[in-house]
Amino acid sequence: MIQTYSTTIRRKEMDAVLTCMVDEKIGPGELNARLIQTVKEFTKCDGAVALRSPAIALKYALQALDFEKGGKIMISALAPAWQYQTVESLGFVPLVLDVDEVTGLVTAEIVSKGMQEGGRLLVLHETEGILPDFEGIMSLGIPVIEDISQSAGASVPVLSPEGVPTEERKLAGSFGIYTIMGLEERDVLTAGGGAVLMAPGRREWIVLKKFSDAAPLTDLLPDINCALAWVQVKEYPRNEKTRKEIFSMFHQACLIGRHKMYAREMEQGSTMSCFPLILASSYKDVKQYASRKDIEIQLAYDNSVIALKEELSESCIHAKSLYLRCVHIPLYPRLTHAESAKIVKVLSSLP
Repeated sequence: MIQTYSTTIRRKEMDAVLTCMVDEKIGPGELNARLIQTVKEFTKCDGAVALRSPAIALKYALQALDFEKGGKIMISALAPAWQYQTVESLGFVPLVLDVDEVTGLVTAEIVSKGMQEGGRLLVLHETEGILPDFEGIMSLGIPVIEDISQSAGASVPVLSPEGVPTEERKLAGSFGIYTIMGLEERDVLTAGGGAVLMAPGRREWIVLKKFSDAAPLTDLLPDINCALAWVQVKEYPRNEKTRKEIFSMFHQACLIGRHKMYAREMEQGSTMSCFPLILASSYKDVKQYASRKDIEIQLAYDNSVIALKEELSESCIHAKSLYLRCVHIPLYPRLTHAESAKIVKVLSSLP
């Protein structure tokens, strides 16, 4: 059976973790600092701190922003469920936004509507590696915390003063006041768990550094996880190149089918963290068909906010529809040519 997900752990990652264990320095230390330096070079951010979970990262971001208790924080209905749970547990009010059915993202119009309902801060989840309309959202003047757990490495063209795209590009994670890059098992980069909280600018980093310097060791990412993440960041260009090649094959196979794909930029703009397919037929039938061909598929948003909160079904119609119809097809660098060809054949003949 070809599994839906793979962390693509190779010899380099194993050696880094093994060396950490042999040195008997597995807690937060030298490798944590090395990971931070590598992430700064990768994302061009000014400062960063590696923490034990995305939820802890969000807590520190909100502390640095001095966001008022009880304030409404806007999150996407397709964002991971931990965002809703964390916002609520920290004493804030989650305001869940519906998404655009073509991209699975919140739009400036949707965020504007959320602001009219009292939303004072946006956690911007860039689902499936697709980037939103940053210009439109940023023009609303609301504080934004980016979540690039699925979009790390993606970029958009920088616009000229006349609004024309230039050849210069700006990376995901450099638009928000703070940015969370999850390192969980199914994120683009993994440490087996954890997150890096980044401050794109100097002024924001000075504020965040006060809190991160005072962080207890139990909040910081241990070296044994940092060893894995450090190699993953270094190997990102190689892995993403392979993912893009496989994605292109799958994309071609689906063009003649009845099922839909998200609208996305196919070259540099998107990160191909997985292959989402929006079904036009029954999930159960498609899953059974793929299973008979030894291919495992899973619902893409099984751990999302909309999956957690059934009562949001009426206010988040598009997100609910995507939750029920969007599946993940196996796409990762460890797929062999034979396995990729097998998936292409199945994609071309899905019921």
